[in-house]
Amino acid sequence: MKLTVGTMHCTDMGTHILSMGQNGGSVEPWTPGAKFSIVMGKTDLAAPKHKQQSMILVDINSPGITVKRPLTVFGFDDAPHGHTEIIFENVCVPAKNILLGEGRGFEIAQGRLGPGRLHHCMRLIGAVDRGMQMMVQRAHQRKAFGKLIAQHGSFLSDVARCRIDLEKTRLLVLEAADQLDRLGNKKARGTIAMTKVAAPNMALKVLDTAMQVHGGAGLSVDTVLAWLWATARTLRIADGPDEVHLGTIAKMELQRARL
Repeated sequence: MKLTVGTMHCTDMGTHILSMGQNGGSVEPWTPGAKFSIVMGKTDLAAPKHKQQSMILVDINSPGITVKRPLTVFGFDDAPHGHTEIIFENVCVPAKNILLGEGRGFEIAQGRLGPGRLHHCMRLIGAVDRGMQMMVQRAHQRKAFGKLIAQHGSFLSDVARCRIDLEKTRLLVLEAADQLDRLGNKKARGTIAMTKVAAPNMALKVLDTAMQVHGGAGLSVDTVLAWLWATARTLRIADGPDEVHLGTIAKMELQRARL
């Protein structure tokens, strides 16, 4: 959902920013009790595409803001954190609330997206490691067709491949982190993009295997596996869908070939 933002004069209030949601609705990260939200919207459609957006601090108690409902993902409720549907209807906010200056919203977002994306991938490595441990423990406890799951050749092949995929992705995350430290966000963006695609897809594959080993329990809330899987699936969209990152990787590869 895009916010359209422009300067206006509110009666007896001086120059303000008018923020109006398309059809009044927006899905925003929000914590109950928070006093303000950071809203990003377009402020200058005529500016270069990377300078059209601005970030604005909005008092959550401003007239015209309605917190409609918390949202779930695959049925899981992340309250008190997570995402909430918020209604914006002609909300007036002081122009001084713009962060850094008009047109710098994209700059602010990109400054945190690289480390933020990498942070997601680091958490996925830990989540998958936990899933691996649970899978192996289950295989040593559960029998099928007269013997432990750990004694079945198909399981041995699956767990070996899962470990290989996990360690390959762990090394990619470490490489991205090293580049981010040494070279900065912009020069590390290619490796970060690769990590952002590889980590969630690897996590989905390994966690799915762990769920299969657990049988019906793996699909229920009796284990953490279903929630971990749902989180990994979300991260194929959060902070940019796979297709965006694949486009970045491909463009850099073509540029490298031309050079």
